[in-house]
Amino acid sequence: MFCIIAFIQSCLSSDLWFVFQCLLLSASVAADGGSTAFWAELALKSLGGEGLFLFSSLDTNNDLYLSPEEFKPIAEKLTGVTPVSDFEEDAPDPNGETLSIVAKFQPLVMETMTKSKDGFLGISHVALSGLRNWTAPVSPKSVLLARQFKAFLPPKNKLDLGDPWWIIPSELNIFTGYLSNNRFYPPPPKGKEIIIHRLLSMFHPRPFVKTRFAPQGSVACIQAISTYYYTIAFRIHAEFQLNEPPDFPFWFSPGQFTGYIVLSKDSSHVREFKLFVPNKRSLNVDMEWLYGASEGSNMEVDIGYLPQMELESTGPSVPSVIYDENGNVIDSRDPSGEPIQFVFEEITWQQEIPWEEAAQKLEVAMYPFKKVSYLPFTEAFERAKAEKKLVHSILLWGALDDQSCSGRTLRETVLESSPILTLLNESFISSWSLVKELEELQTNRENEFYSKLADLHLEKYNFPVEMIICLPNGTVIHHINANYFLDITSMKPEDVESSIFSFSANFDDPSTATYLQFLKEGLQRAKAYLQN
Repeated sequence: MFCIIAFIQSCLSSDLWFVFQCLLLSASVAADGGSTAFWAELALKSLGGEGLFLFSSLDTNNDLYLSPEEFKPIAEKLTGVTPVSDFEEDAPDPNGETLSIVAKFQPLVMETMTKSKDGFLGISHVALSGLRNWTAPVSPKSVLLARQFKAFLPPKNKLDLGDPWWIIPSELNIFTGYLSNNRFYPPPPKGKEIIIHRLLSMFHPRPFVKTRFAPQGSVACIQAISTYYYTIAFRIHAEFQLNEPPDFPFWFSPGQFTGYIVLSKDSSHVREFKLFVPNKRSLNVDMEWLYGASEGSNMEVDIGYLPQMELESTGPSVPSVIYDENGNVIDSRDPSGEPIQFVFEEITWQQEIPWEEAAQKLEVAMYPFKKVSYLPFTEAFERAKAEKKLVHSILLWGALDDQSCSGRTLRETVLESSPILTLLNESFISSWSLVKELEELQTNRENEFYSKLADLHLEKYNFPVEMIICLPNGTVIHHINANYFLDITSMKPEDVESSIFSFSANFDDPSTATYLQFLKEGLQRAKAYLQN
């Protein structure tokens, strides 16, 4: 038996040999049963650490058996044959309208990555190969059925302007934790996930419509209403897996996808569609990748700037088949060979809200902590000066209110708790800022006051997140680093030496109690100023 296996190994490439071992292991498990621990030990001996890592990334239900569906991605990779997608929710309507969509993509600006420039910290060129090789959309143009966009239509109880609903609900929160990093291939999309998956697949073949971290999903609201049409604003949290075996997983997470669709109420016609990753901030993508063959292996993290990632319709959806007045099918081109031009009625909107208001409604639906207004850095200090309030400022490496974030735990716990929201709204002007943006403001001498504000903040900053309370003139009167904050809130109350961060008996949650005490201490220290 061993001679036969040795002969097979000598005949196969390393990829095929790994596949053969996986199938042999699966067959043994299916045939013999036995304890999970026994087969896990055998798998480690036969596949090795890295082989078992790759096997487990395919074994989505962790039963040490690769079903045909689980083995499918490897089979497609080896054969080079990708079957036609069977994700259609409805059978195609030959008489329905089609919508042409183009993808525009400019790759990540590598120089904007903070830590991962060539040779820095020993980061290998191979680790970033999937990122470097992604220079264009996989499908520059696609034609979709208009009716596929019915997933964007509102439910019957969400017909008011700005009232958000979930297209794809988020299934994660601070209590459920997060999904595994050790995955290469997204699960088959279902229901309303299908159209989101199809759209994002124009950029890259491996989109995950549900992110590893909360908040997942897609949310939407009505921005405008006419007799026959809606304008629907939406926000999508999704990410891409840029690597395939034998490389380790590399996760590419844009801060958000946002956009709008002008859609008939019966979903038969799409007037406009646009989806894009906002690019106004200096950093808008989070990247994370594994450096070892286990879920607990070292994870490298970096952020960067993506100039352009967008989808846009080339025009309104048009009929697939054109009929004359007698009901006969006619050619889509006139006798001169030019495409027939369709004339569409002008839409008269009866109710509408500004785009900024709709986007803010979606943001609050994704992030309850945004029930507090977080103003731009300089605007926050101008407002604080006018209202004689303190500035509650958060300085961090990545954005606080999108998926390119270094403050996930903070925003999902204390910043959305009711006592904190109440105190922040009553007594503070809040703001959050990227370190990179304040560094740029610090060196801009056109406005010395703003430059000094940035300088005072950066003096107190330590990686990754610093929470700061300061006077309207920028004087820092209290601050705490997120790592220290998490350390002391994980301790028992009797073990915390500092009375500043003592726990209140009124709150069961030590994080909320400690952050509340942090804010109150800031108010106490500023009392002399506030009384003037």
